Amino acid sequence: MSAQTATPAHPGQTLKACLWMIGAIVSFSSMALAGRAVSLDLDTFEIMLYRSLIGFALVVIGISATGRLHEITTRHMGLQIVRNLCHFTGQNFWFFAITVIPLAQVFALEFTAPLWAILLSTLVLGERLTKPRVIAAAIGFVGILVVTRPSPETFSFGLVAAAMAALGFAGSAVFTRKLTRSETILCILFWLTLTQAVFGLICAGYDGDIAFPAASSWPFVVIIALAGLVAHFCLTTALSLAPAAVVMPIDFTRLPVIALAGMLLYAEPLDPWVFLGAGIIFAANYYNILRESRSA
Repeated sequence: MSAQTATPAHPGQTLKACLWMIGAIVSFSSMALAGRAVSLDLDTFEIMLYRSLIGFALVVIGISATGRLHEITTRHMGLQIVRNLCHFTGQNFWFFAITVIPLAQVFALEFTAPLWAILLSTLVLGERLTKPRVIAAAIGFVGILVVTRPSPETFSFGLVAAAMAALGFAGSAVFTRKLTRSETILCILFWLTLTQAVFGLICAGYDGDIAFPAASSWPFVVIIALAGLVAHFCLTTALSLAPAAVVMPIDFTRLPVIALAGMLLYAEPLDPWVFLGAGIIFAANYYNILRESRSA
């Protein structure tokens, strides 16, 4: 999530941003619940395969309807592939994590992606690792320790997967920032959905056995595909209407929403340590956004 200038948003724009963020929260939460439901029928690679195929079809329809085929370029295919491989890896870890650990833990660790992006930006974009960024990363690391409380008793591959998902999303975000210097969002989405469909086909079919979704699973697969596109569209639109310092606190409400859904649907306990750690991670992100805004 990139920092914006500290220019205050018009009250009307802020209200619109809030409404778009409600759409993002509902979409992200729906994708998690649908992903857990369909995991009984499909593995993570198969989920990504069908999700990407549906997403690619929707993007192609959008391109055809708007006459923007000229925006699809092959200028930076190497960078597109690396970016989409990061996202594909992160998304697969995410779909695995939501099936084996409480949803609130997954979402809490997902919020560390901007902090990982701080570190990756120095390597990929050559950005300077400033003192505020180091402080934000250190505070965020404390939040990670609170959420996971690492010990031989609490160790879980699900927690590792959720952390790796955040790292994958961070890599995707950093490479996206680099691509947006020369490519449009539509171009990035086109190659994202196409390459991830190819990745999904290779990974799901390496053993010669690709499961076809049962009739009862198709609604969940469609929800996953639509929710992913709608969530990012809503988030991007909200950030275009209001500064990140306004949008991010709204985005953070995803955590209590998914925690409540996990409690009601799957009897997952409301772990106070997860909320405390997530609050620390949020504070680190918010501190970094405010500092970046003032610098801008």
